[in-house]
Amino acid sequence: MTQIGIDFGGTKIEAAVLDRAGAFVTRQRVPTPDNYDAALKAVVDLVAQVEKETGTARSIGIGVPGSISPRTGVMRNANTTYLNGSSFQKDLEKALGREIRLDNDANCLALSEAKDGAAAGERVTFAIIIGTGCGGGVVVDGKLISGANGISGEWGHIPLPWEQQEEYPGPKCWCGLTGCLEKWISGTGFRDDYERRTGTRLKGDGIVALARQGDAIAKATLDAYIDRLGRGMAVIANILDPDCFVLGGGMSNVNELYDRLQPVINRYAFSDGWDAKIVPAKWGDSSGVRGAAHLWPAEG
Repeated sequence: MTQIGIDFGGTKIEAAVLDRAGAFVTRQRVPTPDNYDAALKAVVDLVAQVEKETGTARSIGIGVPGSISPRTGVMRNANTTYLNGSSFQKDLEKALGREIRLDNDANCLALSEAKDGAAAGERVTFAIIIGTGCGGGVVVDGKLISGANGISGEWGHIPLPWEQQEEYPGPKCWCGLTGCLEKWISGTGFRDDYERRTGTRLKGDGIVALARQGDAIAKATLDAYIDRLGRGMAVIANILDPDCFVLGGGMSNVNELYDRLQPVINRYAFSDGWDAKIVPAKWGDSSGVRGAAHLWPAEG
């Protein structure tokens, strides 16, 4: 039997069908709509499309930015802000005519990579999304740790630690706070920092390319980004001390991270020496959709 995973991202929504071995049977994606009703329709249409291709109804798991409040049952903390305050899971279940399972997109990344990805066999995994936003997910002994309030791993909305004078008080965040880590270490934050320095807005890969060519401002922007990301990861090391950090999202494709983050974390971690795996997601941008499918146990 097969399962459907849906990755609801800031720029695209992807649906994929996995077989029991975890191989893709089919996958489809569409741009993320700019309003709630269109988003619901997009998910329903994607499910109909992949089920038509495979010939039968499937279990559905969906990874989303943000999470569902265990107190109210409504969405919160999503940087796709039109989801906040909605009964997204219930509305989808009504539209699809079946139960679905829904979890945070970073949790889905963590589950996918701990199950059969870059963190397979590790006891404690912290998965990091550094793309449009910044998220985190925790897996221990193969199980997602959601926490008493469903916010485990939400490191993107702690303040940038060990702030330097020029970093204080930091940019205003969409969540209502100031200086959140997300505003510094997401791909968006990386682009924002370069724009503050130059007055020009470039894509992240363009800034990285300039840094590699020796452009002084681009290099300074990349250096600052790696230092800030390492400081944030040092906080997680002090609290959780994971065996493995898995990086996903657009910034995870910057190869310099994997050589240069460990010394930064070592500088700030409360230890006589810090060393653990820092690896890119094995499944790349497919991890979210794979993890969403794995929210259901494999069907017999």
